[in-house]
Parts: sequence; structure tokens; C-alpha cells
Amino acid sequence: MAHDFDLLVIGAGSGGVRCARIAASHGARVAVVESRHWGGTCVNLGCVPKKLMVQASEFGDLVDDSHGFGWNTQRGTHDWPTLMAAKDREITRLNGIYVSMLEKAGVTLFTGHASLTGPRSVRITPTALAPDAPTQEITAERIVIATGSTPTRPSFPGVELAITSDEAFALPQRPDRVALIGAGYIGIEFAGIFAGLGAQAELIYRHDLPLRGFDEDMRTALADAITVRGITQHRNASPESLTRDGTDLLLRLNTGETLRVDCVFLATGRHPKTAALGLEQAGIKTAQNGRIVVDGLGETSCPGIYAIGDVTDRINLTPVAIAEGHTLADQLFGKAPPREWDFATTPKAVFFSPPLACTGLTEEEAARTGAVDIYLTRFTPMRHTLGGRRERKTVMKLVVDQASQVVVGAHILGDDAPEMLQAVAIAVTAKLTKADFDRTIGIHPTSAEELVTLRTRTRETPHTP
Repeated sequence: MAHDFDLLVIGAGSGGVRCARIAASHGARVAVVESRHWGGTCVNLGCVPKKLMVQASEFGDLVDDSHGFGWNTQRGTHDWPTLMAAKDREITRLNGIYVSMLEKAGVTLFTGHASLTGPRSVRITPTALAPDAPTQEITAERIVIATGSTPTRPSFPGVELAITSDEAFALPQRPDRVALIGAGYIGIEFAGIFAGLGAQAELIYRHDLPLRGFDEDMRTALADAITVRGITQHRNASPESLTRDGTDLLLRLNTGETLRVDCVFLATGRHPKTAALGLEQAGIKTAQNGRIVVDGLGETSCPGIYAIGDVTDRINLTPVAIAEGHTLADQLFGKAPPREWDFATTPKAVFFSPPLACTGLTEEEAARTGAVDIYLTRFTPMRHTLGGRRERKTVMKLVVDQASQVVVGAHILGDDAPEMLQAVAIAVTAKLTKADFDRTIGIHPTSAEELVTLRTRTRETPHTP
């Protein structure tokens, strides 16, 4: 049976766009369907606008720090609508770039909501992105689901009064008092944004430390940095109810405390965006949290239908979705062996002020396979000695497998941590040893040189399977 396309990609986020472009470059007839916004979550409601807002939140500190260097500068007032308008202009520009890239690659674009009507067919219905678009049904030999994820709302009385990250990017004014529920990437990053722009930020989370799943030393260091940033932490706490009192919101916690705020921000995770996709029509299996189950290639339980990115709920990071999309396109349509990625050493960054970045294993993870040597340093960066922000520390940690002396993990909290960590991730991916780090000459004076001058082992952690 002849199909309209060789490949149909549902979702024009980073992973879907890369998959479509690479498949088209191999000569495949490719189409992409997008229901909401070209570029997906990362470009529109995620990493790109978030990073711009993080950068905006740091200028006040830079003004204060400049006094120690002889500058007679004064803080002004921040205009939130101006920031939002500038952010929107940049997002619109990027939207156009994504559309242009697909068109130049020869990809056919459809706007609307796609739902499976069978293992090789999809119905496209109008959405707000193009309300006058016709309903149509198209077929493809292969289909890729790349619809990403969406914020998860917990269940408690009054939760409908709270916002998620989706709404935060469109707030008309910055709230003066904001309570953020959850201390993962999103909660911590937005707490830093709001605090840096002058709001009173309260961070509520269920555990002793933020960033569950990260290295314990770094979690402790980050908790200290959150306090230094002026953010109040409510540990081992969770929301019980949310009510409105005039223009205020009253958030009651299970600790018995009630917070009076202007805004409650839910940062309680995300889940795969699979609603109304018609997965049952193609017999596609899902698992806990609604994630689509795939094999090593990304194929679902329905032969010929694949899934990549956050909709599979594996490593929910934009570069991972891009790598998965690229690999899949090469596997399906390329003539040469597909490019390889090392997902085990995927670097991660949390864009707080200061940011945290890591690659490879935590100390706890590494100790499960054997004894490890730990190299740890904590210091005040050079800039802050004159700037007067001495309480803002940088923490660096190398996790070294004791038997082989291979550096299996690297963790940095401090200014420019993500920029440093990208290069360190190459070393960890290449399985370089501590001796390789030691024989590398440092750049002086920098914080990064600490990574190659850590000579004295801080401690030995025994094998703890």
C-alpha cells in the first residue's frame, strides 16, 4: 500500500524537528504535525525563556558587586513587562527559525492536533494555532511520537488557584510574594528568578534537601546557596490547601504553617503528553505515569511507530531528545552507521545563581560498583573577594573509581559551572583517569583550574552495594 509519507513526526519540539530534518536529508518524504507552537516546550515554555529570565535576575547582583571594583553604580527598578516583551520577541524569532529549517529541508508542515486512527494513519484536527485549518487524515509508513511532556498538578483543595511553569512565562506582572512547591530543576530555577528580581520567595519541598537524585554533597551545597540567595526553605513540607483571601492566597502546609502570598507556583514534575493521541487505536503500550514504552531503538509495541524525548520519560532533557531523534532518523533512512551518543554521561545543569552542573555518577551511585576516591574543594571565587559576596561559594567534586582511577563523575556548583562542565563531560565520557586530569596544566587564575589541581584525596568511600 502506498502511503502519503515515509515518515510522519507528531510534535515539532527539538527532538521531533531533528528527526524530521535528518530523515529528509536522507531522502525520505517527511511531514511534521504541530498543535501548539513550533519549537516545542524548550523554545517556548522551557529552557530558552527560562535561561533568559535567569540572566535577567542576575543583573541586580552585578550592580551591587561592581561597587567593590570602584564603580559608582546604583540599582534601578526592574520592569517585568519589558522583560516579558523582549522574551516574547526572541521566542517568535526562534519559532520562525524552526519553521524555516523544516521548510528548507523539504519537510511538509501540518498545523493541528494529531491522533492515531491506526498503525499507519493519523487524523489532524484544528487547534488554536490554526483554527481554520481543515480536518484531514494522512498515512505514513513510519510514525514518530515526539509530543514531549506537560506540567503535573498535584491534588489538594484549591490547587486550581496555583500556576505552573506554563503560566509563569506569561505572567503580566511579577508577584511580590511567591511560594514554589517542589525543589527539582523547575522549582529551584524559578525560585532564583523571582528572588533575583526582587520577590520574596518561599520554597516548599518534601525532603531534607533539594534536587533529589543529585549528589549528596552538591545537594547540601545548593541548600546553602538557596539560603544565601535570600530564599526561605520549608523542608519536609507539602501543601494541604490553598484558599483566596481578598487579593492574597493562603497556602496551608502540613507542618501547620500558613503562607500568605500573591502567587503559588507548582513545580511538582512533568508527565508525558499523551492525552488524546489515540494510542489505543494502534495498540501502543504505556507504563507508569503514562510514558510510552519503547525498545532500544525507540520503537513502541506497535511495529513502525516510534517515540522519542520526554514522552518516553527516560532522560528528560532537550539534548537527549535531539540525540534520540537524530539516531532514529539515521537508523531508519541512513546508509552509513548512525552517530553514537553516550547517554550514561549525559551532562545536566540547574540554572540557579550560582548554577549547578554534573556529569556521570554521584558518589553514592559509584560506590555501588566499587570503592571510590573523592576529591572535593570549596572556595570563594576571585570575583567575589572584591565584590563582597564572600558567602557565595564554589564547590567542585570529582568521583574516581578506586580500582581503575577513572574519573566516573564530576560535579560543580558555582559561577559558570555549566560552561566548565561541558568540557569535563568529554573527559568523563572518554573515561580519562585522575592522572590525566593531574597532568593537564591549568588556566590561571580561574575557578576551572581547581579541577586539575585537586591533588589530595578528601576521603575514601567503600564499596556499598
